[in-house]
Amino acid sequence: MFDLTGKSAIITGARRGIGKGIALALAQAGADVLVSDIDLEDCKKACQEIEEKTGQQAIPFLCDVTNKEEVEGMVAMAVDEFGRLDILVNNAGISQFKDFFEMTEEEWDKVIEVNLKGQFLCAQVAAREMAKNGWGRVINVASIASGQVGVGFPQVAHYTASKGGVTGLTETLALELGPKGIRVNAIGPGIIETEMTSDMLSDEEQRRNILARTPIGRIGRPSDIGAAAVYLASDEADFVNGIVLFVDGGWLAG
Repeated sequence: MFDLTGKSAIITGARRGIGKGIALALAQAGADVLVSDIDLEDCKKACQEIEEKTGQQAIPFLCDVTNKEEVEGMVAMAVDEFGRLDILVNNAGISQFKDFFEMTEEEWDKVIEVNLKGQFLCAQVAAREMAKNGWGRVINVASIASGQVGVGFPQVAHYTASKGGVTGLTETLALELGPKGIRVNAIGPGIIETEMTSDMLSDEEQRRNILARTPIGRIGRPSDIGAAAVYLASDEADFVNGIVLFVDGGWLAG
């Protein structure tokens, strides 16, 4: 089960953190991967680690997901190198804490562009390739901070709005792309120990509060999200379409 041998994948925002964890997990399951991000040297380092640990092909690619031409180049590279494209993981994203009254229009636009427009562009270009083969997986990375979960998150209005948009995009694409053999789902990570959350988790009081609300008693790891991505990318998830799979250790239930 969950064998991705012969499959190829693009993972955006994959030079570190959750994206790197997903790329490594997909490669461990047998997929060849294209590691995309905005720092090519970091992508190269991630690819070297993935190849050493898994023996699968890993290709680095510099891409700004808000730039359609660069996205098209990324997909073309994957198809040229792997022969086809089977899996897209839309992980690239940014965040910052900012009081609502102090948030600038430029800050709002930047987060929405990367987190939401970027997923739209990558999905659109990648799905055109997948449709040629009648099989594909688009996995969008949403968040527990995406609305409609009964829990609010202060000082990240732009981030929560973007991730709520990802949820809506996922549901719509599941309807439009399902008949073409493409399954579209999202993963909603909880608090995961990465560079992006390092400042928050280094605050002992915040860390204690998060752990106190998490039933399994630990902070999430990139490998936890990677395991969910492997499942959603596999044939075993063929009847799973349009969902958000929250991977949070029970935080939302807490």
